[in-house]
Amino acid sequence: MDTIEFLNFEFLGNSLKQYFSFIITFGLGLVLIIPIKSIIIKILFKFFGKDHDNKDTVKFKDLLNKPLQYFLILIIFYFSISFISMPDFMVYNQEGDVNYSNIFSKCYNLFLLTILFWVITRSIDFVGYKLKIKALKTESKVDDQLIPFTIDLAKVIVIVLAFVIILGDVFEVDITALVAGLGIGGVAFALASKESLENLLGSFTIFFDKPFTVGDIVTLGGVTGIVEKVGFRSTRIRTFDKSIVTVPNKNIISTELDNLGARPVRRVKFNIGLTYNTSVDNIKSIVADIQNLIDNHPMTNQDGRVRFLNFGASSLDIMVLYYVDSPDWEVLIDAQQKINYEIIDIVNKYKCEFAFPSTSVYIEKN
Repeated sequence: MDTIEFLNFEFLGNSLKQYFSFIITFGLGLVLIIPIKSIIIKILFKFFGKDHDNKDTVKFKDLLNKPLQYFLILIIFYFSISFISMPDFMVYNQEGDVNYSNIFSKCYNLFLLTILFWVITRSIDFVGYKLKIKALKTESKVDDQLIPFTIDLAKVIVIVLAFVIILGDVFEVDITALVAGLGIGGVAFALASKESLENLLGSFTIFFDKPFTVGDIVTLGGVTGIVEKVGFRSTRIRTFDKSIVTVPNKNIISTELDNLGARPVRRVKFNIGLTYNTSVDNIKSIVADIQNLIDNHPMTNQDGRVRFLNFGASSLDIMVLYYVDSPDWEVLIDAQQKINYEIIDIVNKYKCEFAFPSTSVYIEKN
């Protein structure tokens, strides 16, 4: 058998020459995927303007690398498979036969459309990434909340659009009839997804009413932390011990919320206890020095109060009340620490001691 006869040998309706053409074309395409992918990424990158740095380039490549790779594999496979034809037993011949060719075509279209919309959602992610960077440079916190919300909304719209197109194009569903049918099943759907709809409406209420913005410190249902993200279903709050608490949006709009970030100042109130052997003159001096400290501290205002108020069970109690001129929690604890250090120095200056719970026992001698 010579070479020509060998290449013309048929198997499953195709010659070996056709199979070799398929293998060579597909293999060559796989080899060229990396340079072709790089060229496409560069072309797509230009559509997003020229104000980019190296981090933007790396981010864009990371987002589009996998979806573009799968997309190109499908395209290469499409051109390669054109060299061979379906075997006779897989071709639709008469009513009742399985149309494998049609099934293959539908599967191919399904994967192609899925990957195409994957590329689109990843492009939206990059737009969101760029907008978030710009938002960090502005003083307003509204855009920090608006941008993630808008990006998520755009991705939901794209996913719904992809679902409708796939139903109509791949599965040949009558979209008009489907929409009409939703009128009947809409009530059942609404009842089944009642909680999800409440959370979605809650997200719009939070966005338009603005009880807080991203970055604010809030207290909600015993949870205190910094708002990191407001989503369609829930809001993420990072507590001060670095854990993430996810609160459904419907709970936020129906529960009392304290926005600590909206306060112009943060209040600090506590008592210090001195031992009972502290003289009246020393108490007066300590009270006066602490009052002077909080009045003149660069991080406090003039509304602070220091008073000797109680005779405790084991101590003479002095109340310390002051306000830090910042809603920021980090600024608060830094100011609180510095003031606490200076209060210790003031008490030590008068050679007085802090009290602690104690019990005196008197023994009567006979």
